Amino acid sequence: MVLNIKKNVESKIQEDLSPTRNLTGIHLKIVSALAIIWSLFQLWYASPFPFMFDFGMFKGLPARAIHLGFALTLTFLIYPFSRGKKISFFDIVISITAAFCCLYIYFFYDQLIARGGVLLKVDIASFSIPLEIIIGSTGILILLEATRRAIGTPLVIIAVCFLLFSYFGRYAPEIISHGGLSLKRLVGFQWFDQEAIFGIPIGVSVDFIFLFVLFGALLETAGGGKYFLDLAFSMVGRMRGGPAKAAILGSGLTGLISGSSIANTVTTGTFTIPIMKKSGFSKEKAGAIEVSASVNGQIMPPVMGAAAFVMASFIGVTYFEIVKHAFLPAIISYLALFYISHLEALKMNLKGMEESEIPNLKKTFLDGLHFLIPIFVLIYMLVFLRYTASYSIFFATITLILVNLVQKLFKESDYLFALKSWFNQTVVGFEKGALNMVGVGIAIATAGIIVGAVGSTGLSTNLIIVIESIAKDNIVILLFLTIILCLLLGMGLPTTANYVVVASLMAAVLVEVGAASGFIFPLIAVHLFVFYFGLMADVTPPVGLASYAAAAISGGDPLRTGMQAFWYSLRTAILPIVFLFNHELLLIGIENIWHGLLVIVTSLIGILIFTSATQGWFFNKLRWYEIIIFLFISISFLAPEFILNRVYPKYNYFDVYQAQTVQLDFDKEVRFKVTRNSDYGERYKLFLIKENSFEKKYTLQDFGLNVVTDKNKLVIVDTIQWNGLAKKAGFQQGDIISEFKIENTNRPDKDWIYPFALILLGLFGFSNYKREKN
Repeated sequence: MVLNIKKNVESKIQEDLSPTRNLTGIHLKIVSALAIIWSLFQLWYASPFPFMFDFGMFKGLPARAIHLGFALTLTFLIYPFSRGKKISFFDIVISITAAFCCLYIYFFYDQLIARGGVLLKVDIASFSIPLEIIIGSTGILILLEATRRAIGTPLVIIAVCFLLFSYFGRYAPEIISHGGLSLKRLVGFQWFDQEAIFGIPIGVSVDFIFLFVLFGALLETAGGGKYFLDLAFSMVGRMRGGPAKAAILGSGLTGLISGSSIANTVTTGTFTIPIMKKSGFSKEKAGAIEVSASVNGQIMPPVMGAAAFVMASFIGVTYFEIVKHAFLPAIISYLALFYISHLEALKMNLKGMEESEIPNLKKTFLDGLHFLIPIFVLIYMLVFLRYTASYSIFFATITLILVNLVQKLFKESDYLFALKSWFNQTVVGFEKGALNMVGVGIAIATAGIIVGAVGSTGLSTNLIIVIESIAKDNIVILLFLTIILCLLLGMGLPTTANYVVVASLMAAVLVEVGAASGFIFPLIAVHLFVFYFGLMADVTPPVGLASYAAAAISGGDPLRTGMQAFWYSLRTAILPIVFLFNHELLLIGIENIWHGLLVIVTSLIGILIFTSATQGWFFNKLRWYEIIIFLFISISFLAPEFILNRVYPKYNYFDVYQAQTVQLDFDKEVRFKVTRNSDYGERYKLFLIKENSFEKKYTLQDFGLNVVTDKNKLVIVDTIQWNGLAKKAGFQQGDIISEFKIENTNRPDKDWIYPFALILLGLFGFSNYKREKN
């Protein structure tokens, strides 16, 4: 059984890395031609040429349909019905049918719009054939089968469950039930609308993700991946545990343009893992370091495993905003992993690489300098010129193609040979980029089924009620449920699809229930929280595909490699919990440059101390009580507000029975926690009266609220002034005020926690330094 699982996982990894490895002859040529045409279509769609020439412009839904049509067609031409078999005539028929179902939307888009969502029926003789129901149903079924082949069964099961829930909603438990969609409405919404399969996720895939994947493929084909790896070895190879640090730095640089944990692991791990083993790292630790570094590539801007673009569309902010908020956690997570490799080298007393094995830094840097030009163009257009991501990546891709051409012409004296070499290299990059997108496109389209089902059934609103009935107003239970959901779904879903599904289900729940618990979570923090823990599934046994890929290279045990990688990745797992409560880690609320520098420095110190505690090593081995103290110090740096609240609470609690009579200060925030009875149990709400809402001291009557105490000694909202602030805030008659607190403006600033943490670090760090090594 275990051997079968391992064999299936290894087969899946090989398919992800080289989907066309079993194709030959005319079959391979057709697949390659379709892949190249897909890449050219995406470049044309992103370019300004359609507007310049007033030709070849595609509207949103038709472009998405063509995009999915390419992905579906290639899926059935690449992946046979069952592994180990060849593509059959039946697979070819399905691929053509899939293309027809998608292209129907392109050719008949105007008629679909004119009919306002009414699906077409065709009368033949005395029969009325529901043509578009047949086309849409066929398209959905084909998409599910493509998902089974390219991604796996788990995502198919989840999608089918949501489709069944959409249709049989009236039979669901009352708390989440709905009227149910008819087959006509279900098919029309899922296949012919822009809210489900062809909704935001695949729209982002068309506009941004494909071009970034293509950019990465072109860069890799031209030798960019090897350049980054050689550059990493030349920079840090001499350091203690140099190969591990080079693996981390190389994977980080590759992660800038790579969207796949597995591809990153294999690409860099092929070189780094054997050298790490040679320098003294065990098989499992060598593999685990590469896995941790490669998986972290998906949290590294600008690509972030393609999720950054979906996230921007979901939240409704610019792509640049996502990158800005995600940058600091990604950097400090990589630095912490760098520190882990150093601690491991200290434990084993490892040295750096031999001088003869290290590439010359100056020569290496200059030899591949041309690879940095398109990356600079991309960053400059995104960050400084603030162009859209699609516009920026288009010009960066064109720059990369031209730079490769110039480099070839300078390098070769035979210009004809150089042109042929450049042309072949570019064509291979186009092919590789499209093939890398097949699985991503299919996964995102299927995730759109879940997004559509949530939107059409009102499930997200009902889910808030369900979660509240389980977690009540306990934020710990809520976060635990979300983490478990992310990890479970991540075992069978690609990271981006996992993010789309969990964000659709849980983002609104986290914000709503978190607010009821007294915590105001920014939407970007919630979405990054979901994304980070979905990412952890690539590491976490028993189905951590990246761990299997690394173990295949190192020769180590996959489960042990996965467990070691999970232990190394604890520093990544703690960050989303921290920035959910300490928004400064996402650079939210930064007042000036000095404040920003303080946040960066303290966050870095905090994550490094946390890393020391989890690895049980500082200068020397940490004793059990030192680990506890180091964990306390790390929390003090990462979340000083949490520590300060234990000593000086941010709010003073008052007896709820005093709420009606107490005089409230206009310059202090007031918070009410309210319990609201509903047909499905208790609901929880948090209401604020912000400071300076009034010009002088005021009472609840001035706020527009009158409360009474009932026979059960519950403080209940009795009457609400029609045009008062309470009514506008959302108070309802019958609300039970369960908590009443006022801001404590006399407490010290949280920055005072840092000096105390530094003193503790100095005392116990020096004690650890002076202790003789074991």
